[in-house]
Amino acid sequence: MYKIIILLLLATQISFSQKERKTSTYKYGHNGMELIVNKTNEIIIISTFNSKFNIKQDLANKIYDLFKNTTVCSGDILTILGEEAKVIGKCEIKKKGKLTAVNFYYQSIEWPSGLFELYKKV
Repeated sequence: MYKIIILLLLATQISFSQKERKTSTYKYGHNGMELIVNKTNEIIIISTFNSKFNIKQDLANKIYDLFKNTTVCSGDILTILGEEAKVIGKCEIKKKGKLTAVNFYYQSIEWPSGLFELYKKV
């Protein structure tokens, strides 16, 4: 009898210990220039749209690293693994003279806690 009770308790603990993926949406994010790099022959501006405040600077630095290594093209859908979250978004690059604008639009954020946030337009 004790073995059945212990086995039952162990089975319930294992079944409830799994992390459940929860999906939610958000409507308002932060928009703006996060990083301005002034090189000798050009100026690069990294902007993020629909971002979350606590991860936007880290993601801007990672976007610049991707752009610097020329692995990003305009219109690409990027998956960026940040220090606090994994972000999926669209990258647009615009050039005009010496100015290059790299715009990154957040589409979804996956947090380590299992929360999956989708951006929803207002």
